[in-house]
Amino acid sequence: MITPTYLTRGDRVAIAAPARKISAEELRPAIQLFESWGLEVMLPEHLFDTDHQFAGSDAVRASLMQGVLDDPEIRAVICARGGYGTVRIVDKLDFRAFAQKPKWIVGYSDITVLHSHIHRHLGVATLHATMPIDIADCTPHPSTETLHRCLWGEPIAYRWATHPLNRNGKAKGVVVGGNLSILYSLCGSASDIDTNGKILFLEDLDEYLYHIDRMIMNLKRNGHLEGLAGLVVGSLNRMHDNSTPFGSTAEEIIRDAVEEYDYPVCFGLAAGHIGTDNLAMPLGQVAELDVGGSVELRYSSPQ
Repeated sequence: MITPTYLTRGDRVAIAAPARKISAEELRPAIQLFESWGLEVMLPEHLFDTDHQFAGSDAVRASLMQGVLDDPEIRAVICARGGYGTVRIVDKLDFRAFAQKPKWIVGYSDITVLHSHIHRHLGVATLHATMPIDIADCTPHPSTETLHRCLWGEPIAYRWATHPLNRNGKAKGVVVGGNLSILYSLCGSASDIDTNGKILFLEDLDEYLYHIDRMIMNLKRNGHLEGLAGLVVGSLNRMHDNSTPFGSTAEEIIRDAVEEYDYPVCFGLAAGHIGTDNLAMPLGQVAELDVGGSVELRYSSPQ
């Protein structure tokens, strides 16, 4: 895997909006934070366009993304927010200049489209992390502190409490994944995730339990669960049930789906749709997973 150059003070970063619309007011706290880190923040033309729920038409959003991907002076592209829309433009993007001079792509939720597409075709590391829409001020939070550490190439290791559904063991592999709903929607497409021999990270929000089951079974039937090195499950918040209960929690649904395999499985990582506790997760980089009396996910030394 290829790791983009880490940031230093004075570097230029761009904020992009490949999905839902964003306003200047919503971006102000994040811009202040990034500038306090010594970064120059570039706001592309048409960033604040609107087309119903989208940040401009598909053509506008694709052109904006193409511009920041191609600009050699931009060292990181920080996606403003998720929502929906990235999948509508990913096939319009030309990644040839990006491949020649990779830069950090940052975001989560709908941005999982870019993470998966880039890993499958280019082998470039990206960053599953908080986005400007989630940043309310310059107060230090785990989400922004770990974002800074990842962008600056500082050592990353997370340790958290064990979970009753964990399956103990050790694994080493490239970390891939992101939002379960998005990964499910990409199955069979040119952006479909490659999980073989890798540590898969999953998270999701605001789904019915039967839909969690449908999505995880689809990943399984596509062969995305059998060849893993390990499975890390992050936040699964605001799950819903029907009047006739499904009978399992979201965590139990996922654990049951991988019961027949023998790799380590763990739950409870504070990453995903979890507000200011959303820990930054480098994707496309090698990490070691140790699931036992506690859980540790430790990334290899930055290159």
